Amino acid sequence: MSIGFGILLVAVGAVLSYALNVTVDWIDLDLVGMILMIAGAVVTILGIVFAVRRRRSVSATRAVADPVAGERVTRTEDRVPPPEV
Repeated sequence: MSIGFGILLVAVGAVLSYALNVTVDWIDLDLVGMILMIAGAVVTILGIVFAVRRRRSVSATRAVADPVAGERVTRTEDRVPPPEV
């Protein structure tokens, strides 16, 4: 969701900076557009970083000797950490 919102901010900022030829006395629309594009890029990058962090998994391998049969038992566990809210 944050990746899409970041792209939306970049698009709105680009429209304000490059597509509108409106002059407003109390605000500079080019500056607002540039700020929105920068904020959109930051939000998109953060969204990608958090999406990659969520998909990481932890795997552990453990080898134990079975006392009854005398055999070596290897056990592999894959754990995915709970999602961060």
